[in-house]
Parts: sequence; structure tokens; C-alpha cells
Amino acid sequence: MNLKTKLTGIESGSVFVIMLNPQDAAEMGVHSADRVKISARGREAVCIADISKTWVGKGEIGIYKEVESSLMIKAGDIVDANHSGAPRSLEFITKKMNGARLNKEEMLTVVRDTVDRKLSDIELTAFIYSLHFNGMSMDEVVSLSMSMAETGKILGIKEKIVLDKHSLGGCPGDKTTMLVVPIIAAAGYKIPKTSSRAITSAAGTSDRVECLCPVNLNVDEILRTVEKTNGCLAWGGAVDLAPADDMFIQIEYPLSIDPLLLPSVMSKKKAVGATHVVIDMPTGRGAKLKTIGEAHALAKDFIELGKHMGIIVNCVLTFGEQPIGYAVGPALEAREALTTISNLAAPPDLVEKAVNVAGALLNLTGEKNGKELAYKLLKSGSAERKLRQIIEEQGGDPKVKPGDIGVGSHVAEIRSKTSGTVWWIANHDIVKIAREAGAPRDRGAGILLKKKIGDVVKNNEVVMEIYAENDRKLHDAISLAGKLNPVGIYARPQDRMFIEKLPDGGEHKKFFALER
Repeated sequence: MNLKTKLTGIESGSVFVIMLNPQDAAEMGVHSADRVKISARGREAVCIADISKTWVGKGEIGIYKEVESSLMIKAGDIVDANHSGAPRSLEFITKKMNGARLNKEEMLTVVRDTVDRKLSDIELTAFIYSLHFNGMSMDEVVSLSMSMAETGKILGIKEKIVLDKHSLGGCPGDKTTMLVVPIIAAAGYKIPKTSSRAITSAAGTSDRVECLCPVNLNVDEILRTVEKTNGCLAWGGAVDLAPADDMFIQIEYPLSIDPLLLPSVMSKKKAVGATHVVIDMPTGRGAKLKTIGEAHALAKDFIELGKHMGIIVNCVLTFGEQPIGYAVGPALEAREALTTISNLAAPPDLVEKAVNVAGALLNLTGEKNGKELAYKLLKSGSAERKLRQIIEEQGGDPKVKPGDIGVGSHVAEIRSKTSGTVWWIANHDIVKIAREAGAPRDRGAGILLKKKIGDVVKNNEVVMEIYAENDRKLHDAISLAGKLNPVGIYARPQDRMFIEKLPDGGEHKKFFALER
């Protein structure tokens, strides 16, 4: 059936969607959520059908933004629309929902249909939840990981050794990658680091780096940067690496589940051509991994998955019970990372973590005393020179100084209500307050801690500063900080025996961290 296009300006979020008038839909035998194949300008797409007599008249077809972009459709174009059968992947989704295992070809079919936008959000939700509820065998994890890598772009760096690292997240202020990448690059190894933007945190690596230079690099720009500098700090969402992962995350996030952690991480490592990978696993209260046992079990799975994928994996367990360094929020963290790598001032926990992760990577290559080499490269200025080279190659100012990075002009001090020692810091509450202040959307928003675990605090002493870009957000963040009281200060150890009483009239939700 030939129909005249009407651009809706609506974004579906992931899948291809079109809108039909009820009369046209009836003539085509199409019901809501059925598939319709449309052809235009020599291109075609299978779309999910919405039906509305308000938005489109008879003889018209409403085009959502994703379809408009993919098929390069303009308003008033004539397209051919026909009823299309359901994709075969639905058979395999149903199979997984019933508790059966999927083989490589079945997994690849589901992933390919996801990338081709042939599955609705309901169908993707069914698939994600079936993985969460029924679990996956290692064979399925391997199949899913490889399928996710194969259905996207591959960097194809021609090197015998390509290094990469990943943090499981859940620890605010973790700007470690901004130190590790230049350290590894300065050591002479290739490290094409692609990172995420914040999903549930106050800043993702790409949010931090973007305060220094552009991160929206395409594949050619990444390859050029790595060729010239040995490393890069790019946003993974701009290069279509394992694109199914971004679509799966849109389903995982509102459901607060994460069954694809292993394939999500490892598919992207395969896509960049990594041969040796270190997984940073922050562990402890307030982190994603609560216990050493839990971390060991997950590390075993990462290592085994790596073997199946031809990637040598090493996992390092790191202390995850408080923020890394003192800064939380994109610009504040970029400042702190630049200050640290320039040897102007260096939070000891940030340095210790960075040289341990970089050292573990260097040890994987056969280097002896990797941690010592990493520390030497950091302290000698080699890592700083390499970072500035990367910044310049990605289009930033290589002479940038920490003070050049703007932060929120609206600042408030949060003071202690008692004297004592800091015994704990609630990571998730720090994140909530920083996000309330505007991070990561407002780059200058965030928190600057003045005290960490083990520090002695006097009554009415400043324990942290909140930064925001406007008064309203600052006020909201101050109010939230007063309710959450994220820094636990006690005069004596026994004072920690009572933490809080439930119910207290407040709302208590399980904290969910989803970072890639």
C-alpha cells in the first residue's frame, strides 16, 4: 500500500515505529504492535505499528524520528507499506522464557534483530527478564558476548598486544581511567579506551574527559588518535561498538536488574580488539560488590569468559567503601585528575588505585614490577605529557590547567554536627546529593569532600562542599544532604552501635548501580 509520509517528530527510544490510520491498518490486516515493512528511497525497515486516527489521516503514515533518520525520509514522500511477519527471534525469546538454553545461532538471531530494531520494548523486556530469572550457562554468556561484538563495528587495531581496563562502578569519584590510560600509553602499549556516560552515577568517564576535550570520536578518529598517541579516551556510544548493549541497558535500567554485566563488558572489549584486560572490582559496603566472596565468584566468571573469547583477563579487587579521591562530579573530577597527573596535588587513594590497576595491566604483558613502573611513569611526568598529547589529538587544549576547568559558582559548606572520627561514607547518598545538585548534566555540579574515612573532625568543621550551577539545585542538594547525612562521624567506636531506626517515616529504596 502506498502511503504519504507525515513526520511525527517523536522518538521511540530504540525500535523503529510508524503510525497508521485505523482504516489503512484494517485494509492491511495490521493490528497495534504488528510489524509493517516500509520501503522508501531504495531502503527498507521493519517497524512496529501504532494506530491512531488523531495523528494520521487515511492514506498517511506517521514516521518516528528513528525511521526518518534511517530511511532518510522527508515529509510528503510516498512509501510502500506492507504487513510483515514476526521476526524469528521471538521463537527463541519464548524458548528462553520457558527455561531452555539458547545456542550461538539463536543468540545471534536475537541480538541481530535487536540491532535491526525489529523487537518492541515489550519483547526486549521479556528477553532481558528471562535472562535475569532463568540465568545463563557459560556457553550462553559466550554466545551472547560474541554476538553483541559481531553485530557492531570492530576497531581492528593491528597490534599483537592491545590493553584495556574496565571498572564495575558503584564507587563515586572514580577518575582512575584518566590516569591509567596515559600511564599505559606512556609505557608504549596501545590502549583504545572507550567509556560510558553516567547512567546512575554522578559522572561517567566520558563526562569527566569531556571537560578536557571532545569525546565523540568516530572509528577513524579513534584509530588515528591511538596510532599517534597509543591511547584515547572516547565515548563508546559514538562508535557503534556492541550497539545491542545500549538497547539492553534501556530495558535494564528501569527494571533495576543487570543480567548482562558479563557480556556487556566483554563484548565491548572484543570490539576494540583488546587482547589483555584488567577488570577493576570495587568491593565493600556501598559498592556494587559487597563481599570478597561475591567478588571472587564474579572474577572467576570474567576470567573464564575471557578464555572463551581469546582475551586474557585479570581482576583486581579494590576498596569500594568511599569515593575515590575527594571530587565527585564531572568538572570537579576532571580538575582532580589533572591536578594528580600533573603532580600538583595527589589524593593518595587515587594514586594507589591508579598505579595498581595500571601495574596489573603492565604485568599482563610480561613487564616485571608493573606497579613500580606505573608509579615511575606517573611521577616522572611521562603520563602527564601523554595525557596532554591525547587531549590535543582529540581536539582539546593541551596546555589546559586545573583552574581553567569551570565548576559551579553556587557553593555550600556542609558542616559536622559533632566531633569525632569519620567511620563511614555512604557512596549511594553522595551520588544522590551530587545528582540533586545537577551532576552529571550540569558539568560544574558535584561534591568536594573535605574529610574521608579515618579523618578526625571537629564540631562545626566543614566535611564537604556542594557545587551547583543555580541556587534552586543547590538548595535542593543541601536539603537532601541534611536528610541523608552521608558521612558517619562518631567520637568513640561504641557510638556506632546505633545507626538508625526503621520505620522512620522516610522512604528506603535499594540502591541500584548500572555503569558501563
